[in-house]
Amino acid sequence: MPRTAFVLSLLGWTIAGAAAPAAPPELWATYDSQAGDFREEIVREETKNGIYERASYISVAVLGEDVRVYCRYAVKEGAQQAPGLLNVHGWMGAPAIAKDFVTDGWAVMAFDYCGKTGTRGHYTKYPEPLQHGNMDRTVCGPIRSADLSGQPITDPRQTSDFIWYTIQRRVLTYLERQKEVDPTRLGAQGYSYGGTLMWNLGTDPRVKAIVAYFGIGWNEYYRAKQVWMYDGRTAQPAKTSGEGIYLASVAPQAHVPFITAATLWLNGSNDHHGGHERGLESFKLFKPEVPWAYAIQARGHHDTDKIGHDAKLWLEKYVLGKEIAWPDHPQSALRLDAAGVPQLVVTPAEPERVKKVECFYAIKEPCSFTRSWRDAASVRQGDSWVASTPVMKVTDYLFAYANITYDNTVVLSTAFNATIPARLGDAKATDTSSDDISSGGYSAWSQIAELEGPGGIKAFRCTNNGRGTMTEQLQDPKWKAPQGASLAFSFYCTEPQTIQLSSDPHGLVIVEIEIPASDTWQEMVVPATRLIHTDTAQPMKDWSTAGLLRLLPKPGSDITKILFANFRWVGSGE
Repeated sequence: MPRTAFVLSLLGWTIAGAAAPAAPPELWATYDSQAGDFREEIVREETKNGIYERASYISVAVLGEDVRVYCRYAVKEGAQQAPGLLNVHGWMGAPAIAKDFVTDGWAVMAFDYCGKTGTRGHYTKYPEPLQHGNMDRTVCGPIRSADLSGQPITDPRQTSDFIWYTIQRRVLTYLERQKEVDPTRLGAQGYSYGGTLMWNLGTDPRVKAIVAYFGIGWNEYYRAKQVWMYDGRTAQPAKTSGEGIYLASVAPQAHVPFITAATLWLNGSNDHHGGHERGLESFKLFKPEVPWAYAIQARGHHDTDKIGHDAKLWLEKYVLGKEIAWPDHPQSALRLDAAGVPQLVVTPAEPERVKKVECFYAIKEPCSFTRSWRDAASVRQGDSWVASTPVMKVTDYLFAYANITYDNTVVLSTAFNATIPARLGDAKATDTSSDDISSGGYSAWSQIAELEGPGGIKAFRCTNNGRGTMTEQLQDPKWKAPQGASLAFSFYCTEPQTIQLSSDPHGLVIVEIEIPASDTWQEMVVPATRLIHTDTAQPMKDWSTAGLLRLLPKPGSDITKILFANFRWVGSGE
């Protein structure tokens, strides 16, 4: 079978009896990013503190139409033969200069592909036939596997992604032609949907390395129709013809077998841009000679603060050619110990360089971005680290992986492990349910600092007054609320505040809670019926239906001034 046909089949497109849609190389075979006049229009230019910055518009031809693309560029004054970095924003974002790279001597180019939204003064201007290039659905809205009328696409060039892919390739040409840039040293990084676009750019031979934050694909059809890998479904829902075309020609995972750039993926285990485990399927499709790596921040949504430094090391290694010791991919597996308790065995490359091994596991929940991850303490045994992962039922799925931190701060994740413990042998269920939600510590809460409060009580303080904090522990059967229970927690606050407690990821089921001031710990009990659905005005029936807890400040309050502790389930009543 020819390679293209093999790849299309592997990605889920049935080609028997029908003409296969184009694989990415065929789609881009006749595209010349070097052709045409940029028709550059400079709208702002200045040199300040030794940094030259410019904002401009250039022309990009897409399907015979002229798109005026808004770009920003920055480089050290007087730089020569500087490495070039394309910095690509996320959904509904705007072009931003990665200033730390500029300071380090890179020439950085950013561009807008969001288009018209709000009151922005400068943005990429799409002509009428390409209005779906605008991300803002109040302007037009994107086209993926179905056109704006809802009909399946018949050509991958109908998609908004095709427009955005074309723009970024042309802007790459604009970057490489800057007088300060060494065109033989080009890299790129993209955040969120910018990460999604990276997989197409990685097939451009001019690019030495890419870093994709979050975006990896497996969204169209897979997320849209909730096709999870471990939901026990025996048959997947049928694909529309448009979905088949999109998945074979446009989706990020379709590009992976043709990528030539060294590729790093940074993600959160609970990020919705492709599932954690679905995303890792992409790495089975790389050409053997292409370097790749990934790191997954446990319980991260759009968070990579603990692993994000990998990006610069990766780009310095593969674009600048620095001697950075990047270990091989670590190995891991689930097995049973002598007593039948499941355990995760982690075997890193170069174990003598390992500074830290962090093991994580979750149970049952098939949807990756609502899964609750637990910490599992590991013990070194020779060149491996072993962590116990006790379960409540040996017939439920067990998921596990580990992060390894090396002596040069590189963080790598193991492969994703999934199994039903009973399939490993004589497995034993040794874990039990708990009404004490805090019994697992506070590592599952986002945006917090753990500390010891008055009286020696272990507590946490939210560190982000804008985003608040949340935990998805309630997805774990261990901490699921008993029928009829109320939520109780302790708090310490010396200034009165008002918080919003929600049990819904979108904040639709919510209650406003007054936090009175006191110089002692206080208690709060919240029955389920106090939480009201904002759309239906109906109370929540029972805490057992909730999958998460979210705490936010009411506007004007400061949640960072409150200490929280001892979350637990108690009998009904206040």
